[in-house]
Amino acid sequence: MNFADFYALMPPDNAATVAPGTDVSFPQDGPSSGTSIVRTGPSSFNLGEIGTYYVLFQVTVSQSGQLLLTLNGADLPYTVVGRDTGTTQIVEMALVETTSVNSILTVRNPAGNSTALLITPLSGGTRPVSAHLVIMQIG
Repeated sequence: MNFADFYALMPPDNAATVAPGTDVSFPQDGPSSGTSIVRTGPSSFNLGEIGTYYVLFQVTVSQSGQLLLTLNGADLPYTVVGRDTGTTQIVEMALVETTSVNSILTVRNPAGNSTALLITPLSGGTRPVSAHLVIMQIG
């Protein structure tokens, strides 16, 4: 099975806000297996094989906002998740189907939203808080 966990720790990662139309960074590598799911940068990830992928992400933000998945630069409208108030996580679970090899996946603050998102550092305590993007090829 191909899978990969990419993560960020705040601080120091995602020190700047994530403006509308830009992607959340997951610059650190967690456990992985296989060679078809790899990073192409701190916020973009290559899905090397045509197939179906189970994608999960969680990001703690400090204001109301939304995040979504993109595939090859196009928003996947069925993956929009958000929250209204408080300092809680935005969490997504979705299946993403690719139709071409080497498709690029990102987690994005949707263009057109009015708020740049602060990825909350040290949320709830004194230790850096993690954000994760987990990708598993299931078909």
